[in-house]
Amino acid sequence: MKIEVTVAYSPAPREVREIVLHLPKGATVAEALQQSGLQSLFPDLDWRTAMVGVWGRKAELSQLLRQHDRIEVYRPLRVDPKVARRERFAKQGARTTGLFAKQRAGAKSGY
Repeated sequence: MKIEVTVAYSPAPREVREIVLHLPKGATVAEALQQSGLQSLFPDLDWRTAMVGVWGRKAELSQLLRQHDRIEVYRPLRVDPKVARRERFAKQGARTTGLFAKQRAGAKSGY
């Protein structure tokens, strides 16, 4: 009996490659990644060391797959999310945007 799984990888922002595979029941994440051919499409990607997940949850390469699982190969972060948020907030200004853009007349800042 075969199961159908999808391998998803995003080599760049707003670009997603999805590969649908038919594997034997009892296949692992590593077997699916090997069969997907991602290594030949993206030579700089090493799926053995990359972070992977199944439906957004971290997974081991030895994890068994089920019917209609979605395996996601994650790119490493380039910037710490906290630093990126701080930089965005500094660039957009603290008092004139976001929650503080519309202010009642006579109200204190931040309310």
